[in-house]
Amino acid sequence: MQDENYTQNHPVNAEQVSQFLRSQPNFFEQHANLLTEIHLPSPHGNGAISLAERQQLAQRDKIRVLDAMLAQLIESAQENDVTSSKVHELSIGLIGNQNFADLQQLIAQKMQLDFAVTQSLLHIWSAPHNIALAHDAAFTPIDAAISDWVMTLNQPFCGEKPAITNDLLAPHLQSFAFIPLYRPSDKSHAFGVLILGAEDAQRFQANMGTMYLQLIGELISAAVAPYIE
Repeated sequence: MQDENYTQNHPVNAEQVSQFLRSQPNFFEQHANLLTEIHLPSPHGNGAISLAERQQLAQRDKIRVLDAMLAQLIESAQENDVTSSKVHELSIGLIGNQNFADLQQLIAQKMQLDFAVTQSLLHIWSAPHNIALAHDAAFTPIDAAISDWVMTLNQPFCGEKPAITNDLLAPHLQSFAFIPLYRPSDKSHAFGVLILGAEDAQRFQANMGTMYLQLIGELISAAVAPYIE
């Protein structure tokens, strides 16, 4: 009677109940009938359900979330496999290039057909190894402000066209990637840039990952390096 009067005068709060249940892991095993007797509001708004049913619904919701996350991971992995294969094919093509003209054509074709790029431009401000390449479009002098900006990049730039580039690319393009090119033995000063432009505004986004763009930049840098001083 004394314990009952004490409980009435000192109601048990939610925290005490929570602590008690944590300290008694076998409580519901010993009082299994409570699982069906205690009713809670349904999380889906369909009246009241038992504690056991509520737990089942919670587990099903968690499973659905995990299934969605797993499906997204699988889709991303499949997309990465496809992109890796395309980068591999590009590397094989670059190894087999015979001259600078073929190299530029290969880059343009691969970027358009395999990487959804509308226009690609190769600009090199280091002097060509062969004087015959001096008049090639890739060695056409570029605004110093652009080359200076590219040399400040420590990774490919993605997003809208920087104002500094003016009319360097077609006006109808909506998203861009600027990939600095470095000598394999010197990553401190870029000798050129590969510029990619797409009509799709979502193709190159400011917050996108740049791992594959960096790989492409390293491959093309190695392929171009023999043609510059």
